[in-house]
Amino acid sequence: MTDTPDSLIPYDEIVQEALRTVVGRVLGQVEATGGNLPGNHHFYITFKTAAPGVDIPRHLSERFPDEMTIVIQNKFWDLFVTEDSFSVGLSFNQMPAKLIVPFSAITAFVDPAVDFGLQFQATVPDLAPEPHDDAENDIPEPGDEARVTSEDGSNVVSVDFGRKK
Repeated sequence: MTDTPDSLIPYDEIVQEALRTVVGRVLGQVEATGGNLPGNHHFYITFKTAAPGVDIPRHLSERFPDEMTIVIQNKFWDLFVTEDSFSVGLSFNQMPAKLIVPFSAITAFVDPAVDFGLQFQATVPDLAPEPHDDAENDIPEPGDEARVTSEDGSNVVSVDFGRKK
């Protein structure tokens, strides 16, 4: 078997960046409709809370020091999407909060209504995510579990080029 040489083109980074723009386009379409999600669509977005550019209230960063998952479904407001990030108002235990999340901080995006998901490599090298509770900012309908594996045949895209070390 031949050893594949290391690429001088950062394909994995380019693909990651392109797939993160998918998240931006989807959120931008929701923003353009005044925050109205079409049909049963809703989103689970997981992101690194300590990533550069993330701005969340202190009580949330203390509760979720590494990573958290938010739900964009029933109770959200002021969704605003830029080229590099999005901001949204959510309620956590009946306390309103504004979150600003750069697309580069996102590690997973799932729309369970259509079995679609994207997973991204963590932007912080050699940092395994710590277990955490769901953010509980929205209550999903019964049977609405986010699936982030493709073993069940769902439309999940996972990008991992197995970089040599």
